[in-house]
Amino acid sequence: MFFSSTAKVNKHFFPQNFKIGVANAAAQIEGAWNEDGKGETIWDRFAMSRPERIFDHSSPQVAADSYHKWREDVEMVKEMGVDHYRLSIAWARIYPDGYKTEEPNAKGVAYYKNLLRSLRALGIEPMVTLYHWDLPQKLQDDFGGWLSPKIVDIFADYARTCFELFGDEVKWWITINEPKQICEAGYGTGVFAPGIVSPGVGNYKCAKNVLLAHAKAYHIYDKEFRKKNQGKVAIVIDSNWSEPASAKPEDQEASERALQFTYGLYGNPVFNGDWPAVVKERVAQRSKQAGLKESRLPALTKEEIKLIKGTHDFLCINHYTSHMVSAWYEAPVTDTSLTADIGVNDWMPKEWPRGGEGWFSVWAPGMRKLLNWLKNTYNNPEIVITENGLSDNTGTLEDDHRINYYRVRIH
Repeated sequence: MFFSSTAKVNKHFFPQNFKIGVANAAAQIEGAWNEDGKGETIWDRFAMSRPERIFDHSSPQVAADSYHKWREDVEMVKEMGVDHYRLSIAWARIYPDGYKTEEPNAKGVAYYKNLLRSLRALGIEPMVTLYHWDLPQKLQDDFGGWLSPKIVDIFADYARTCFELFGDEVKWWITINEPKQICEAGYGTGVFAPGIVSPGVGNYKCAKNVLLAHAKAYHIYDKEFRKKNQGKVAIVIDSNWSEPASAKPEDQEASERALQFTYGLYGNPVFNGDWPAVVKERVAQRSKQAGLKESRLPALTKEEIKLIKGTHDFLCINHYTSHMVSAWYEAPVTDTSLTADIGVNDWMPKEWPRGGEGWFSVWAPGMRKLLNWLKNTYNNPEIVITENGLSDNTGTLEDDHRINYYRVRIH
């Protein structure tokens, strides 16, 4: 279980095999956005060119300055008493333009090697994410980033390099973090970098390419590095819990449909093969009704299904909040948004406590219900909660509400 923030952990209350970690991402903490050979990323461009799109107008220029203060950060992680530290590698710090070159950026490589070795020397097991949203800007400029199949082999080259360089220090690998956010927010609604607005089209193209890139990276590790390094590889998918508003069949179906369009869109190809049936059916139906000759959801070929299926050594879930859902009227077929494709009404009841942001509510049963759904849907895999936590806007360390958040979810 990985917390977004925590105080020193008292492990006396947990089973021996219960592992606790903390997590971050390169773009969120490193800073040094253009130092020591690092290239520009889509989040560098997005945050600095559109500061109004960032809630507090922060940017990756300095962030938490972890690139320069990593030694202090490692000591603080040690002081917390956690078992794992989840971090991400900035692709543009290894290959500044994203493309594989004869030699990776030496200063970027040295930074991550020093960080990883220091963690292990202190008894902290690193979990390393290859891609946490920070695509090299050059790849976006050249061919549209995750909208193009070209990205698949380029990502695979980058993944192989990371496995070669850091494999001796890393036993837990994450290929890609939260494809739903990458694709829906980045290439659907455009609220995240690179800010492409293409609802119901761009998000699905991106989803296919992300899954193929993940699968190729997984197979590279499996064939070339697993025997030597004995590590594990997975993809991290995020999901809310969708609680049916009633026992009515239509509300139960709405709950399942919402889960299949969020976690299942990415989880089903990896664990069961192909897109979820309800996703294929609804997008195809709405595409046909809109007069399109083929579905907005690109088909996976038999070869692609085979390539993607089974590319997991464990299941990862990032979970923060829950929604109540019910059956909804059918949106006009001219509305191609993911929300319209899902076709449910969702809301957060007023009595549910809120976090520091409008999308965040606290409903204790949600995590357990989601874990049970994952267990039953994907044949009881090993599960790692790779992110969870509670945002606030109080600015105080007297955060009893956060303590309560963890108390009600863990017990």
